Amino acid sequence: MHCVYISFQVAERAHLLWNNERIFRLVSQNQQTIIPLIVSALEHNAQNHWNQAVLNLTRNLQKTLFEMDEQLVISCQRAVEEKSSTLISTSEKRRAAWEHLEITARDSQNSAGNAACHVTG
Repeated sequence: MHCVYISFQVAERAHLLWNNERIFRLVSQNQQTIIPLIVSALEHNAQNHWNQAVLNLTRNLQKTLFEMDEQLVISCQRAVEEKSSTLISTSEKRRAAWEHLEITARDSQNSAGNAACHVTG
């Protein structure tokens, strides 16, 4: 439980860094580089984090970035959605391939077992 508490504190403090004027100015000056790097993490946090304070800070930061450069954030969000969709599709294909291999292996094993019975029988 102690590690979970520390992780929550780290996440909360990381979000609070955005209240620092120097940090905010640096991000604003380099938004084309920084925003694409953090949108994915913010989307993940917004959908999966268990702590309400971190969720609220995440939403506030998303809103701030959106106000900073709406088109860039939307573009980054689309890229995150596309990547997620690709990962899901790849995962489904991988699962289907494994199922096919398992069925083939089982059928092969059954065929070998039946053949052995005919030879010895």
